[in-house]
Amino acid sequence: MNLKIESNGNEMTVFLDGRLDTTSAPQLDSELTPKLDGIAKLTLDFTELAYISSAGLRILLMYQKKMNMCDGKMIVRNPNELVTEVFDATGFSDILNIEKA
Repeated sequence: MNLKIESNGNEMTVFLDGRLDTTSAPQLDSELTPKLDGIAKLTLDFTELAYISSAGLRILLMYQKKMNMCDGKMIVRNPNELVTEVFDATGFSDILNIEKA
């Protein structure tokens, strides 16, 4: 998985490319978590994300909880059909704020 992080004040956008799975979820966590202090809006752009596993879902849930605790907002933008099916099957569609283009 490749990721690119853009920050603008208290807003952060993370662009993910590839697979968010057991191998890449710790990478995302180690790169993103230290940068979350003071962030009020976290956008995860999934336009180029091909796949998400349970490890990826666990990370998303963790970030959603962190943003809720600081009255912040997390958005998952442009998930593909496969990722959307995973969200629907696991109930994450009801938990996450999902935006599609």
